[in-house]
Amino acid sequence: MRVISLKPLREFWAKHPDAEEPLRAWYNTALGAEWENLQDARATYPHADGVKTKGGGTLTVFNVGGNKYRLIARIRYDYQLVNVRHVLTHAEYDEGKWKE
Repeated sequence: MRVISLKPLREFWAKHPDAEEPLRAWYNTALGAEWENLQDARATYPHADGVKTKGGGTLTVFNVGGNKYRLIARIRYDYQLVNVRHVLTHAEYDEGKWKE
């Protein structure tokens, strides 16, 4: 998979230093992955969930850092492309603003 981009991960761990190690691990795992669908992503990350957006798209939510953080990405399996949309604390995720 190609991951776009590392920047939101870096910005997040600058505010939450304990997130750096698990986010780097997720990034490296995603780079080496060849996911063809959500089931493949779940084989690597069993708690990954597909969530519908208000616009009708689907985002994949990954639990990162022992369920402390959420990484939300749009995955284009046909292009082997992961676009990181948000990295949030559990509390920020629960507010639901990311769905807009």
